[in-house]
Amino acid sequence: MENFEVVNPTRIVFGKNQLGRLPQLLKEQKVTNVLLVYGGGSVQRIGLLDKVKEQLSAFNVIEFGGVEANPEYTTLMKAVELARESETDFIIALGGGSVIDGVKFISGAINYKGEPWDVLERKEGCSFQSAIPFGTILTLPATGSEANSGAVISRSELKLKLTMGGPLFFPVFSFCDPTVVATLPKRQIANGIVDAYMHTLEQYLTYPMDNLLQEREAEGILSTLIEVANVVDHPNDYKLASNLMHCATHALNGNLRCGVISDWTTHMIGHELTALFGIDHAQSLAIIAPRLWEQKFSEKQDKLTQYGRRVLHLEGDNATVARKAIQKTEEFFQSLGVKTHLSEYTSSYQGCEKTISTIFKNRGWVAMGERKSITLDDVQQIILSSI
Repeated sequence: MENFEVVNPTRIVFGKNQLGRLPQLLKEQKVTNVLLVYGGGSVQRIGLLDKVKEQLSAFNVIEFGGVEANPEYTTLMKAVELARESETDFIIALGGGSVIDGVKFISGAINYKGEPWDVLERKEGCSFQSAIPFGTILTLPATGSEANSGAVISRSELKLKLTMGGPLFFPVFSFCDPTVVATLPKRQIANGIVDAYMHTLEQYLTYPMDNLLQEREAEGILSTLIEVANVVDHPNDYKLASNLMHCATHALNGNLRCGVISDWTTHMIGHELTALFGIDHAQSLAIIAPRLWEQKFSEKQDKLTQYGRRVLHLEGDNATVARKAIQKTEEFFQSLGVKTHLSEYTSSYQGCEKTISTIFKNRGWVAMGERKSITLDDVQQIILSSI
């Protein structure tokens, strides 16, 4: 088992009819000026925005809407300026992972004196030293951003998606009400399942470790996601919705990474597909993951076999089970309505493998994966085989 240290200070307020606790939690933070950040019109359409504003009646509320599905730097900087002008002392993210990621950036950028993009580019001497506290009201179970300190920010004019995070960026609290699943379109629910599934596999599908608990926890999440996958067709089923939401939060709250090695190369490539083609994040993962496992089959065979036997209940010799595990996982994604080939999303894919390889080279990403064995040539082959 690897050494590890884990801290997660976020208070998770899970279940139905919990929003009435919001004013008290804010009073505990001695809040005066609240910046309420949300995305498109869905929170207005389902009436959630009005419900939240009603709970915030005792506070000075400044609204900022329009955060994109992949939060854009230029949009977020407008929120930063609004927060500075209004002397915001607390932020609420009302939305899914993109809104929450955006708020993490906003919270750090408000008091930053330089160019915040320099922090995302990790320029020498550039970092967020403080952050305005924030909480979240989750509307889409998928990314786990409500329970961790990481974020991904886009800048479309540069065709870039960059990550950020650190101890400053844990939410103070997160409201997780599974009944919101009933308001979501099938595509978003399916994406949420794939996202949580892949977050789990990135931390599990590496090589056998001595941390038996984390492996069993990962297998439990994967098995549960498969069991409740028909929430796509039955979003009003509270049992299904609540277990999906709990899995999505647990998949990336820090527990699964304790004492284990992780991969994340699928995410690294997937982020570039999203930046280049606007493909949904979960869709990009479903495109890349099976091909990456095939490319690095010999290195991942042991865990693919374990996954195939324990989670998918496959039989046969080890190599057969491992290959079937890849096939069955891809079929699972497809059964949710998520396509698994790049050409099913765009016809402009020519040369993208070289573009992404160059981006990785410029960032110094030349040895990736749990064994640092995924090369730029591997990246190109993975993308080509995903078309």
